[in-house]
Amino acid sequence: MSSARAVQIARRRAQFAKSGHAGTLDPLATGVLVVGMGRGTKAIERLMATEKGYDAEIDLSAFTPCDDREGERQEVAVERPPAREEVEAALRRFEGEIDQRPPAFSAMWVDGRRAYRIARKDDTLELPARKVVVHRVALEEYAWPIARVSLRCGKGFYVRSLARDLGRALGTGGHLASLRRTAVGPFTIDMARTLGALPEVIDASSLIPLDHALALVGGATGD
Repeated sequence: MSSARAVQIARRRAQFAKSGHAGTLDPLATGVLVVGMGRGTKAIERLMATEKGYDAEIDLSAFTPCDDREGERQEVAVERPPAREEVEAALRRFEGEIDQRPPAFSAMWVDGRRAYRIARKDDTLELPARKVVVHRVALEEYAWPIARVSLRCGKGFYVRSLARDLGRALGTGGHLASLRRTAVGPFTIDMARTLGALPEVIDASSLIPLDHALALVGGATGD
């Protein structure tokens, strides 16, 4: 389910209160989506600026046009799969402040149009690289061709781009096989509720008070 659809459902249950979310999730992704309601929408920009946590599975056997499993596979002949130590060493190149090229199939604006709309007609589209920050990236499990990675990153980072660029660094393929957002700032997966668990009518008792939410964000960022 898309982030926009999830917000629509929450908004309808909240009697169409003003709403917004702190960071889009790709359709294949699961996990934490922080939704602001009413006055809470004023904090969206601040929430979007916090660190994000992810668990990702990267398939190193192929590339795809959209850098995830929803695109057509472009198989890569890999004579010798990289060893775990090689994957770990390659991942370390992506820590800190790096230049990252967003996926062509993204919601970024290009000359007044969404990049994915252009990419559907122009398979040569390449967006310019931009500075992003990776606070931590670690290889949790590895069994060729799947590398399971955990990371914490700043605003604007694309895990799909990491999958693509890791493959290029290793001389293999690379696309995102699965993605789960584990945290948005101080709001973790343990605090999250599924849409199915939300009441049919969302009122104040179902929400984190804005002052409390901002206090959590301030404590997490040191503000």
